Amino acid sequence: MTTDYQQAREALGVRLRELRLSAPDGRLTGSALARRLGWPQPKVSKLENGKQTATPEDLQAWTEGTGQPDVYDELLARLRGFESHIRSWRRQLASGHKPVQDTHLAEHTTASVFRGWEPSMIMGILQTPDYARHIFTRYTELQQSPHDTEEAVRSRIKRQEMLYNPAKRFHIIMWEAALRALICPPSVLAAQLDRLSGAVGLDTVELGIIPLSASLRIPPATAFWIYDDSRVIVETWHSELWIEDEASVSTYLRTWNTLRESAVYGADAHRVISSARQALDIP
Repeated sequence: MTTDYQQAREALGVRLRELRLSAPDGRLTGSALARRLGWPQPKVSKLENGKQTATPEDLQAWTEGTGQPDVYDELLARLRGFESHIRSWRRQLASGHKPVQDTHLAEHTTASVFRGWEPSMIMGILQTPDYARHIFTRYTELQQSPHDTEEAVRSRIKRQEMLYNPAKRFHIIMWEAALRALICPPSVLAAQLDRLSGAVGLDTVELGIIPLSASLRIPPATAFWIYDDSRVIVETWHSELWIEDEASVSTYLRTWNTLRESAVYGADAHRVISSARQALDIP
C-alpha cells in the first residue's frame, strides 16, 4: 500500500472521528456509534485510525448515524479521490471482468504511446481469444468474481484494433518465461506464440523479449503499462495501482528502460519465440 494512499485513508479516518465527536444530538463514543449502526466496535476504531478502507455504504451509515447526512457527498469525494489510485480487485470485479477491460479500452483509445512490461504471461493486447479465455477463467476462479469470460474476451480483443492505428506506438517487453508458462493447454499456447511472431513485424509495435539466459540489471518483477509517459498502471494480486505523480512515473520509466537493455528484438526475438514454440512439440 502506498504512503499517499495510507495518508489519505488516515485523513478520512480523522474526518470520521470529527463527525462522531460533533454529532448534533451529543458527542458519541465509538461503542455507542457501533451499537447504533449494528457494527462490531473494532470496525469504528479501524475506520477512524485508517486501518480499514470505508465503503460508500459505510460512509452513508456513518453520516446518518452521527446525524449529519449532508456530509456524505464530501466523504464520498474523499474516498473516490484515493480509490482512483488503488483499485481493489474485489470492488472492480464485483460486476465481472468486462467493466475492467472496458476501462482499459478507454485508456488505450486516448493515449498514443505505450510502454509495457510483462514477465509472466503474454501481454493482453497481443493475446489470442483462446489464450485470453483461459487467463480470464483462471482469474475468475482466483478472485471469485462473476463469470463473464466471453464478454471480457470480446472487450480485450476489441482493444487490439489499436495495434493497426498508425497514430499509436506500442513498445512492449516480455520475459521469455511468459512465452513458456502453461496457463493454458499446449495447443492454445502454440497458437498464441504463432500470433506473437506475427506481431514482431507490425509497424506500430516494437516487441522485445528478454531471454531466460540474459544478464539482468534488475529482477524481472511486476508487470506494468506506461501511458504517454505520464500514467502507470500496475497489477498486483489484490488491486490495480494507477500512478500519476511525476516522481513515481519516472521510476517506472527508468525501470522499463533498464529492462529494455536486456531485451532482444527482430530476428533475435523471433528465435526466442520459435524456441518456446518448438519446445511444445506441436505441429
